[in-house]
Amino acid sequence: MRETVRRAGRATVELLKGAGLSLASYLFIGLAVFVAVAMLTVVGAGVLPEAVLLLRRTAGYKRRWVGAWTGEPVPEAYRPLDGEVFTRVRTAVGDPGTYRDLRWLGAHAVYGWLLACGAVPVWCVALFVDGVWCGLLRRRAVVLPLIDRLVDIDAAWSRALLMPSPEALRTARLAERVEELSQTRAGAVAAHGAELRRIERDLHDGTQARLVALSMRVGLARRAYEKDPDAARKLLEDAQDQAEEALTELRHVVRGIHPPILTDRGLVGAVRALAAGSGLEVSVRDDGVEDGPRPPAAVEAAAYFVIAEALTNAAKHSGARQASVGLARTTDRLKVAVRDEGRGGADPSGGSGLLGMRRRVAALDGTVEMTSPVGGPTLIEVELPCVW
Repeated sequence: MRETVRRAGRATVELLKGAGLSLASYLFIGLAVFVAVAMLTVVGAGVLPEAVLLLRRTAGYKRRWVGAWTGEPVPEAYRPLDGEVFTRVRTAVGDPGTYRDLRWLGAHAVYGWLLACGAVPVWCVALFVDGVWCGLLRRRAVVLPLIDRLVDIDAAWSRALLMPSPEALRTARLAERVEELSQTRAGAVAAHGAELRRIERDLHDGTQARLVALSMRVGLARRAYEKDPDAARKLLEDAQDQAEEALTELRHVVRGIHPPILTDRGLVGAVRALAAGSGLEVSVRDDGVEDGPRPPAAVEAAAYFVIAEALTNAAKHSGARQASVGLARTTDRLKVAVRDEGRGGADPSGGSGLLGMRRRVAALDGTVEMTSPVGGPTLIEVELPCVW
C-alpha cells in the first residue's frame, strides 16, 4: 500500500505539472493571436520566429516529460530557423512542425487540465475504497492505480500529437547527418592542414638545413681538394655524416606520413613494434585482426596513430609503468582499446594530441570514447568503420 500511495503521489505531481502547462497554453494561445495581429505590419514580422522558437521549447519540454515517464523518447523534427527575418518567417510558416506543435498546444490546453481535475475524485474515492479494502482486508489497491492511468493517457495523447511524420523524421535525420559530415570534413581538413604544416616544419628545420650544410661542405671540399687534400678528405667525411643524418631525419618524416612498418608487417606487427619502443610494459591483445584480411590503409594508419598518441601520452603524463592495447574485429568495424594504469584525471577535451586523434577518427566516421577518473585507469576506446 505504501508503494502504491507513493506512485499515486508521483503521478499526481505529474498531472499538476500538466495542468500548469495547460494553463500556460492559454497564455500562449493569447500570444499566438497577438502574433497574428502583429503580422499585419512589417515590424511585427520579426515576432513570429521568436514565438515559434518559444513554442518549440514548450513542446520540447513536453517531449522530454513524455520520454522520462514512458522510457521511450519522442523525437523532434524541425527546420532550422536561421537567415534573414523574412527567410525565418517563411521557414516558420512552412514548417509542418509548427502546425503539429500548435495542434498539440490547443489539445493539451483542454485535456491537460481535465486529466488533472480527474485525479481529485479518484483520490476521494481511493481514500475510502482502498483505505478500507487494503487496510482491513489486506487486498491490493484498485482505485489509486487509476491515477497512473491518467498520466499514461496524457503521455499517450501527447506522444501521438507531437510525433513527427516519417518523412519529417527522415528529413531531420538527413539534415543532422549532413551537419555531422560537414563538421567532420572541417575537422579532417584542419587535421590535414596541421599535418602538412608539421611535415613542412620538419623538412625545413631538419632535413633541408642538413642538406644545405651538406652542400656547403661538398663545395668547400672541392675548393680545398687541389691545395689541401687532407682537409678536403675531412670535409667529405663530415659531409657523409651529415648525409646520413639527413637520411635519418627524412625517414622520420616519412614514418610520420605513413609508417613503412604498417605496409611490411601489418597493423598488429606495427603495434607490437610500437609497444616495444614505448618505454612502458605494454601487452598487445589481438582478437582476430591478424588472422583475417587486412583493413584498408587509411583505417590501419588511423588506428596506428591513435595507439601511438595514446602510448606517448601515457608515457609522458600518466606516471604509469604498464599499459595494454586491444585490437578486435567485428563484422564491419575495427575496435581499438588503449588502457594505462596511471594516475588518471586526463581531460578528454584538452590537448592537441587528443583533438588530433578525434579529428583523424571522425574523418573516417569513427568514434572515440575516453574515461579517465582521478586515480586511474585511463581507457581510450576507438571504433572505426571497416570493410574487410
